[in-house]
Amino acid sequence: MSRSLTHRAALMVPSLRRVLEDRDATRAECKALRKRAERLRRERDALRRQYEVLLEADTSRWDQLRYVFIATYGRSGSTLLQGILNATPGYLIRGENDSALFHLFRYHQLATERRDLLKGRHLTSAHPYFGIDGYPDDVALAQLRSVALKTILRPEPDTRVTGVKEIRWNDPRVPQFVAFLQQAFPGSRFLINTRDNDQVSRSKWWAKRPNALEQIRAREAKLLDLAAVLGDDAYHVHYNDYVADPTVLEGMFSWLGEDFDVDRVAATLATPHSY
Repeated sequence: MSRSLTHRAALMVPSLRRVLEDRDATRAECKALRKRAERLRRERDALRRQYEVLLEADTSRWDQLRYVFIATYGRSGSTLLQGILNATPGYLIRGENDSALFHLFRYHQLATERRDLLKGRHLTSAHPYFGIDGYPDDVALAQLRSVALKTILRPEPDTRVTGVKEIRWNDPRVPQFVAFLQQAFPGSRFLINTRDNDQVSRSKWWAKRPNALEQIRAREAKLLDLAAVLGDDAYHVHYNDYVADPTVLEGMFSWLGEDFDVDRVAATLATPHSY
């Protein structure tokens, strides 16, 4: 090896040594991080199991829950009504969820309809619908209620009354959906909220629809028809009325079996809601 090559190699040795040392340090750090990540995963899994145990233990009080569902259309002031209810001690009414509960209903409806169509037939493992004849209504309703309570409603320790506010009630299967809610959530009650149709038609996305007023009137008519069918299980309030005079809501609170606190309602009315 020439003198110049020997000299350059000697200069490179410290650099190579540092590279190897840095590599070894990085490997050691990665190994330590992997161990820490695994430990954190185990701790997470343990905490999750503890949470599930506590959650199951806490569900015993859910048998005493009452349910209120706000049925309305978009831009009706229903978020304000939701706030008024939530200001009542023990109430927890969740907001819209793109009608997730409707999809639970459809799950139940599809299974029961197919089961009933095949009623009386012996479905062996050679049948394309093998097993659907054993779909159990009572078990399904209890489990679907549990899913909704654990994921959408999520009642808190002091919750007495829970439910959701939803604006999507325009599907032709709404009567069957409401019947499902009454089965899955025993004692369900429905609060129908309306607003001056002309005001609604000029609000947000409605203003961009050429036939907005016609659509709003049609949706409101369906809700009022639903209220008539439900009888005492439904109560109708009108946004323009209770905003102008909060005491109008005294009847609603009486229907709910709650004390009417006009100051509490007025304080809620003074707080901006929605967007």
